[in-house]
Amino acid sequence: MTRHSGELFLKEEHSLIDAIARQVALTLEHQEADAERMKLQEQLIHADRLATIGQLSSGIAHELNEPLNNILGLGQLMEQAPEIPTQFEEDIKEIIAHSLHAREIIKKLLLFARQVPPQKIKVNINQVIEDGLYILESRCSKSGIELIQALSPAIPEITADPSQLNQVLVNLVVNAIQAMPDGGTLTIETSSDGDNVKLTVKDTGIGMSKEIIKQIFVPFFTTKDIDQGTGLGLPVIHGIIASHGGKIEVDSTEGKGSVFEVSFPVKNMTPTTKGTADVFIK
Repeated sequence: MTRHSGELFLKEEHSLIDAIARQVALTLEHQEADAERMKLQEQLIHADRLATIGQLSSGIAHELNEPLNNILGLGQLMEQAPEIPTQFEEDIKEIIAHSLHAREIIKKLLLFARQVPPQKIKVNINQVIEDGLYILESRCSKSGIELIQALSPAIPEITADPSQLNQVLVNLVVNAIQAMPDGGTLTIETSSDGDNVKLTVKDTGIGMSKEIIKQIFVPFFTTKDIDQGTGLGLPVIHGIIASHGGKIEVDSTEGKGSVFEVSFPVKNMTPTTKGTADVFIK
């Protein structure tokens, strides 16, 4: 074996280095493929779990709906009866109020399970946002939160249920407000790449750990106090996005805030399979 002038390695050493480089590259490719498979498997398990919970929620909601409607109907009949003692009158009002609240929870369960069909029309998402934020602006101001709107003027229309889109916006904004108890900045953005319309809600709040993010779309999971939520807000959002053939991406850092990006296709608005929307966690 001889080394020619100007060469750093022998011919045999070049062959060895090339072989090692190929092996390292192959190993890295396998590791990346394994990591991608694991990520895909987690997403499939998550989607299947949500679909199963959706089916269960739908069954429970339908079973509860009839007796609840009977309770509500009887309460309303009793309220109309003449000469009801004051104490009974107050109790009846409580029965009616709690029955209506329970019925709203059932509606959310059915929406999550995609048992409530959306009423879709051509809609501009910017208009939905402007209408929804009109109500929420004062709440942001009272909470010491700066509200920034960055709405793209050249946004294409999508075929969607405007009331359900409004529910997506309101739930995301209310969650963001609750995540900033000491004030902060809330940014609402819209954009489009031609094929999709995107709604992005960013906050500078307390953020979430990766473990919590993995559970936020599971019905009744919540980190809030009992009087602040039922744990159905984000699952309902998930159900709405699924019914519109969309996807949602979540990125959050503890102590720095969260970003929710919802994407709706401009064309071919086909609901996703098994009633689940694609969920991406950064």
